[in-house]
Amino acid sequence: MKIIAYGIRNDEMPYLKQWDQENPDVEVKSESALLDDKTVDEAKGFDGVVAYQQKPYTASILDKLGRFGIKALSLRNVGVDNVDADAVKRNNIKVTNVPAYSPNAIAELAVTEMMRLLRNTKKFERKQREGDLRWAPDVGEEMGHKTVGIFGTGHIGRVVLNICRGFGANVIGYDPYPNPQLQKEGIYVKTPKELYEKSDIITLHAPALKSNEHMVSDKAFSEMKDGAYLINAARGSLVDTDALIKALDSGKLAGAALDTYEDEVGVFNKNFGSFDAISDDRLKNLMKRDNVLVTPHIAFYTKTAVHNMVKFSMDANKSLIQTGNSDKLVKF
Repeated sequence: MKIIAYGIRNDEMPYLKQWDQENPDVEVKSESALLDDKTVDEAKGFDGVVAYQQKPYTASILDKLGRFGIKALSLRNVGVDNVDADAVKRNNIKVTNVPAYSPNAIAELAVTEMMRLLRNTKKFERKQREGDLRWAPDVGEEMGHKTVGIFGTGHIGRVVLNICRGFGANVIGYDPYPNPQLQKEGIYVKTPKELYEKSDIITLHAPALKSNEHMVSDKAFSEMKDGAYLINAARGSLVDTDALIKALDSGKLAGAALDTYEDEVGVFNKNFGSFDAISDDRLKNLMKRDNVLVTPHIAFYTKTAVHNMVKFSMDANKSLIQTGNSDKLVKF
């Protein structure tokens, strides 16, 4: 059995080597480059492909995998919105993802950013660099006096809920597919509008779908409380960036934290050498603000999560090859 793993980073390599040692019946090839039209030919002769990237898994890539007889594609991430579904079906390729590599990793960053916004830490850091060690006028707020609205109560959203409750916050949620236990606890509101209206902090934990692109739009911002905070550690396409900038400019939003950004591909995880050289003007607009926190899609980036992404995806690929099935199979 032969598996090629694309886009393997240095921080993933120890975990891939560990898996290789634990599975002597599998020949593993590591490729640092991403899976694209230039590198797909390297998969010829392999039984399965493991990959992780923000670049699309296009029809031309998937058609070529199909011609190579490869029917097992395992992603080391959650999102599958960049996979050409028609090409997957046409080539009878089975796809797995890692739906829960570490809910704690994403949830902990989301709550960390909430606390940083409430306590004005970015502004104090800037003031300190300028030699200003005064408190006023940047008085903070406390989580225990806030209502946190969680949009999406899956694995990650439920961890966020528990952490926020630990701070004493009032927590409400919206999910088109409610969790039965949380439903019994009565945390759900009936509509996104109701969530926006009642929340001091809105944190997004929904997948990216065509149906929810730019769901946080001018209309959504108009429904929020004056002075609300927005956290997006989910998918960049959920938030209309232009609408977000307008909401910040008008003071409708008190602040925002973005670990994902709708135009992040080709920008995040890249060293531009200087701030001025960053190619996205809207992103720079946001990054300059004291009340906006931007992290380059790092919520997943913990040792636990990286280990699980490698192990779970490799296990799933091996299972697909051996049995044609996996508990992480994605339905298209």
